[in-house]
Amino acid sequence: MSDVLHRLHGANMDIDLATKPDDITWSQVPCPWNAAEGVASHRCAVKNVSICPFFCGIEYLDIVLCGYPNVNPHKDN
Repeated sequence: MSDVLHRLHGANMDIDLATKPDDITWSQVPCPWNAAEGVASHRCAVKNVSICPFFCGIEYLDIVLCGYPNVNPHKDN
């Protein structure tokens, strides 16, 4: 198991984001889970719905910590 955390700049989240992904003007690091599966459906967090099983937190400024391919062992705590 790798202890490497991906640092995804640009916050790959749908939390009160009132725009479509195609309208985002800032740079976003691609989700490694999306890349591995060749999709664009995974999000780190979606307001009132879910948090990705690989989500490990947020660093200042809008950097998502991602444990992919390892599920965050503290997710349900």
